[in-house]
Amino acid sequence: MTARIIDGKAIAAALRARLAERVAGLPFRPGLAVVMVGDDTASAVYIRAKDRAANAAGIAAHTVRLPADTSEAAVLARLALLNADPAIDAILVQLPLPAHIGTQTVIEAIDPAKDVDGFHPLNAGRLASGNPGLVPCTPLGIMKLLAEAGVPLAGARALVLGRSAIVGRPTAALLLGANATVTVAHSRTRDLAAECRRADILVAAVGKPELVRGAWIAPGAVVVDVGINRLGGRLVGDVAFAEARAVAGAVTPVPGGVGPMTIACLLENTLTAALRRRTP
Repeated sequence: MTARIIDGKAIAAALRARLAERVAGLPFRPGLAVVMVGDDTASAVYIRAKDRAANAAGIAAHTVRLPADTSEAAVLARLALLNADPAIDAILVQLPLPAHIGTQTVIEAIDPAKDVDGFHPLNAGRLASGNPGLVPCTPLGIMKLLAEAGVPLAGARALVLGRSAIVGRPTAALLLGANATVTVAHSRTRDLAAECRRADILVAAVGKPELVRGAWIAPGAVVVDVGINRLGGRLVGDVAFAEARAVAGAVTPVPGGVGPMTIACLLENTLTAALRRRTP
């Protein structure tokens, strides 16, 4: 068996094209503000990619760059201005923040209606209770990948490996909302390999390079690899890709799987936020 590759790059490109068509038909231009505190190199590269994708889709992207020694109060003050700005429909604060700034304090300061990361407690609560809100971009991208790949979710046994508030928990909530039978596994899970082998759908989001081996995967299972790690100069996921491809029915690659979907879903969330704010 050789697993089918779920091409996130191609699926994301098609989604961005559809979004650009929708934006072109609007009487206004949605506005996205990205706030970056400090000069983290990886964050800067990611923000440039977001800016390019947003502008290509017709979204007005603005990056607010603040020095690393900016006080928490100053960051909150800038967010208050963005919350009040009618031209800004969406706000994203690039993480991680410098240690002297409280991440949760900053997240809670964002207007939930503009919180395109979906991290605000109000949006997290809406997702957990099955009500509409802004959904975190990576979990939303995972669901779109599964849909585009034609993976049936209702009744499927899904295992989410990782319980972060950013990926693991919201992904589990979305899968549950799609009528999958969901297990969340983590570092304290007993016999992790056995839990993985029971899954029809395995989402790996734990941040450990090639943790999931081929022997952990049920024959024919669908594997979604969220991890992005460097190992011996290579960019790898949380899944041993070659081993997985020999066992699974379908698998996302790293790079080129979930990553491109995260940015595409950020653009979709920006459009969603804009339409909710500006449409009577």
